[in-house]
Amino acid sequence: MPTSHETILFVDLKALEHNYFYLKSKLNSDTEIIAVVKAFAYGHGDIVVAKKLETLGVHAFWVADFEEGVTLRKSGINRPIIIANPGAKSYSEIIEFNLQPVIYNFRLLELYGENSSPISIHIKFNSGMNRYGFSLDEVDLIAKKLKNYPHLNVNSICTHLSAADDNRQDKFTHSQFQKFELITSKFSEKTGIKTKRHVLNSAGVLRFSNHQKEIVRLGIGLYGIGEDNNLKPIAKLQSNIAQIRNLQKGEKIGYDAAFIANKEMIIGIVPLGYADGINRKLGDENGHVVIGKKTAKIIGKISMDSMLIDLSKIVVEEMSAVTIFDAKNKVSDMSKNLDTIPYEILATLNRRIKRIYLQ
Repeated sequence: MPTSHETILFVDLKALEHNYFYLKSKLNSDTEIIAVVKAFAYGHGDIVVAKKLETLGVHAFWVADFEEGVTLRKSGINRPIIIANPGAKSYSEIIEFNLQPVIYNFRLLELYGENSSPISIHIKFNSGMNRYGFSLDEVDLIAKKLKNYPHLNVNSICTHLSAADDNRQDKFTHSQFQKFELITSKFSEKTGIKTKRHVLNSAGVLRFSNHQKEIVRLGIGLYGIGEDNNLKPIAKLQSNIAQIRNLQKGEKIGYDAAFIANKEMIIGIVPLGYADGINRKLGDENGHVVIGKKTAKIIGKISMDSMLIDLSKIVVEEMSAVTIFDAKNKVSDMSKNLDTIPYEILATLNRRIKRIYLQ
């Protein structure tokens, strides 16, 4: 595909569709799906990804803040958009753009309750992760307040699993399921509200589908990341070799003169750096790129807008394609090398990188 951009993130929408229907196949036919598209759809591009998922029948979208929600609504997304952290200052925008806040403390409950505008809300409970959410012992007061706020429509109650992807933590995960059962039972009893519930994320759907409620939230699995080999990574990050340089033994390269050639070498300069989201820990021969079927070590320090690779054993020309990750050279493998998670690598890809969507 012709383009004037040298660094491109290719996003395969057919793979996105595959992942959606594969995960959906694990669910009951009437289970609703909330697609998580926060953080620019984990770096893939929120508007295009959301529009594709909307055509596939997703029930709603989950974003981090009101600005992400407004962006989607202005782009033409019609499905419900849920704001995970609505904050206290975004009330008017949330009302104006018909967004649905997640209410996780009394400050937010009172903010939306004491304003008279009708609005759909989602109430979040803490089942053990100890991040956002009401506690079990706060259900009585929530019920009391909701009776005074008839204009609040409770669309769902939810919680967040801490370690559904880690079988070493299965005992804790089951304790979260048990806690949420107590919460939902008490909430229904005290409020008289029979509302929808959601607890499972992507890993939860794959490992604990028997615990699905009326709704699930799908995030990283949609983008093809997870232990299940049926998932297809949807992203390919590609750049090129902007310049090739010959080094003599003893010459130094990059910042801090950190790399010294111990023999004659051929190096390539790739116009991709830490400002683009390439972690500096991949430098100093800790990471590599792929050229054709061969790998080239990243040498020296990664710069803001470029990195250097060893081409001594590769016959290649300037402007040849360089792959940082794709479906075969997985971002999950890169994350293990960095002692991090794929979420971080994908979500920190700079938006200056051109996104091209493959239909």
